[in-house]
Amino acid sequence: MADYSINAVTRRVVFSGSAGTGPYAFSFEVLTETDIAVYFNATLLTLTTDYTVTVNVNGTGSVTIVTGSGVPSTPVSSDQITIVGSRDIERTTDFVTAGDFRASAINEQLDSQIIMIQQVAEENKRGLRAPTYDPALVEDGGVLDLTLPTKDSRAGKILAFDSNGNPAVGEDIGNWRGNWAATTAYSVRDLVKDASNENVYRCNTAHTSSGTTPISSNADSAKWDLVVDVSTSAGYADEAEAWASKTDGIVESTDYSAKAWSIGGTGVTSTASRGAAKEWATTTGATVDGTEYSAKHYASAAATSASNASTSETNASNAQSAAETAQGAAETAQAAAEAAQAAAELAADNFDDTYLGAKASDPTVDNDGDALTTGDLYFNTTSNELKIYNGSAWQVAAISAAGLLAAANNLSDLDNTGTARTNLGVAIGSDVQAYDADNAVTDAAQTFTVSQRGTITTDNDLSFDQNATNNFKCTPTGTGTLTFTNHTAGQSGNILLDNSGGHAISLAATTKGDANLATTISTAGTYWLSYYDDGTNAYVVTSAVFA
Repeated sequence: MADYSINAVTRRVVFSGSAGTGPYAFSFEVLTETDIAVYFNATLLTLTTDYTVTVNVNGTGSVTIVTGSGVPSTPVSSDQITIVGSRDIERTTDFVTAGDFRASAINEQLDSQIIMIQQVAEENKRGLRAPTYDPALVEDGGVLDLTLPTKDSRAGKILAFDSNGNPAVGEDIGNWRGNWAATTAYSVRDLVKDASNENVYRCNTAHTSSGTTPISSNADSAKWDLVVDVSTSAGYADEAEAWASKTDGIVESTDYSAKAWSIGGTGVTSTASRGAAKEWATTTGATVDGTEYSAKHYASAAATSASNASTSETNASNAQSAAETAQGAAETAQAAAEAAQAAAELAADNFDDTYLGAKASDPTVDNDGDALTTGDLYFNTTSNELKIYNGSAWQVAAISAAGLLAAANNLSDLDNTGTARTNLGVAIGSDVQAYDADNAVTDAAQTFTVSQRGTITTDNDLSFDQNATNNFKCTPTGTGTLTFTNHTAGQSGNILLDNSGGHAISLAATTKGDANLATTISTAGTYWLSYYDDGTNAYVVTSAVFA
């Protein structure tokens, strides 16, 4: 029975795990240990199995963690222990007519209701709700209605708010999925790049892809909306450049660039019914368009033909006509130049959104302040590297070829061939031998013109390493066992044994000789031993003792 007040406190407290297993105290009142729930990080714990509760006489209490199941090890400071009120919202007892009406019973009932009210209030504080000072709800004569849109209308959408601040269905541009690929499940609003032409598309119908790029000719093309037409933008840039400066022919149909009309070019210079503005103004000694001369030509002719006023007047008239033609051509050139300028500015803006220029560090937005897009470029002046944005991070787009070996040079571009051979473990004289016509080979008959001798290794411990040499000299200083190590099949050799001390010599298990060999060589004297090895055992014979 509870006999204490239920104070106005929040029925929730959060601790770091720095206290280990606890105890972790809570200051809100409970009627029983089951009136709380305990979380270890995001895991709801089980009473007794994962924690125990101590309830104080004033209704507050503490929790002690039990490690093992829900809490695998002792909590640390990076862990979180959450204690929250969790009394079941129910009333399981009733006051009966003519029954007892005790103060303790009514107090417990009222305390329980206050606890449940505080629990609901605590949960409401952590819910999405309008401020108290917002307009009234619709049912109270206002405009506020925080009811969510229906399930079907909000499925797969983002939450937005209309002009009254009420929930509405919103929609983002989409989810970036990288390059389009076949046999891939795509959802509405997925964004992909067509690797064949760099265009960016947005999925309008969920489907599993098939076929190949380009997406525009794919069987599922109707399920995609074109968002960024990269290939067309690139074409506009090239066309703008052609309208501005092309001088080696027409730009489109039968028309020429602003530069060609201004100073001349193929199809404009010395061409019938054409001619550049510069030619109409300054050409001398020949016609501009095959029939007419420039203004300068007619002006010069008028000056030198003063004696023939009639001819001069005619020439002046022609010059005026030519000038008017030149003016028309110039006006046409100006209009073409202005159109080319507008196209060039658009292309430059598109290019500026892709190539961000030189910067000291990786940019986070483009030059217009917009989000970065896959394929954006910039030059890093700190590392002197060209970088490209892959959709989530900047990566180096080009490396210097300085210091790289070219296949066509067949290693002739090495700085130091000797150092290179040493680094490769093929140094001449230590790792490999240089070619010499006199070197012996193992796959052909050889004729030796000088003596070939094996070296003699002195080894007095009666254990002979076949990897060291094949000829040995041994003077034992005590008893020992005649032994061979690193047995090599086919190896043979000699041992000069000086056992002047008459030391007892035995044979190792892999040293084979006749029954009297050990006795013979144990007798004081000098012996010549010969051996042959089959890879496992060494077979030994000896001479008689030398006088």
